[in-house]
Amino acid sequence: MKSFGIPEIIHEYAVVHSDGDPVAERLATATQERFPDRAGMNIGHDQGRFMQMLVEMTGARTVVEVGTFTGMSALWLARGLPAGGRVICFDLVDTYVETATEAWAAAGVTDRIDMRIGPAADGLAALPDEPHVDLAFIDADKTGYRTYLDLLLPRLSERGAILVDNVLWGGAVIDPGDNSPDTVALREFNDHVAQRDDCDAVILTVGDGITMIRPRTAPATRA
Repeated sequence: MKSFGIPEIIHEYAVVHSDGDPVAERLATATQERFPDRAGMNIGHDQGRFMQMLVEMTGARTVVEVGTFTGMSALWLARGLPAGGRVICFDLVDTYVETATEAWAAAGVTDRIDMRIGPAADGLAALPDEPHVDLAFIDADKTGYRTYLDLLLPRLSERGAILVDNVLWGGAVIDPGDNSPDTVALREFNDHVAQRDDCDAVILTVGDGITMIRPRTAPATRA
């Protein structure tokens, strides 16, 4: 998977000049072989490395992931954690857990990952109410993004942030002829985030678009 809108040759150049990872490569191959129709759901290595470095730089200890699939993003997130840190993963089904746990074991991060099966909204609502989440990654059903955001924001730690995947949706969000449920949900989500006055947000053109969101702690200054 390459970053949306970037020519393949540029993407390949960027990947070659970034640190590779054999476990992630094997996981990508296993996902393609076992779930070929869904393999595109995995994040790319450039996005994964970025997320790992973000965990490392921020010193995040409690990470929440909404939508785990075959465990690619959890793999990268867990690798960035310090000793005693953990990734709490929510996924609706256990179909992909075996593939995920194989990769996590190979990377030596199984003990850092808490996999929970069931509706993510229920799982998030069951988390402690107090601010304790240092980083969250939302990459699940697109129609649920607003709900997940609302459940996570009050649980963020002082310097916590939320990453939201697929916000460009292959360019469909700016296609007036595409009114499929997922596209409409993402379009409305993007508009909603941009209009909120309690958050700061930026859309990064990495992968299929990642929005980084954090609560606004000081009066905004607008150009």
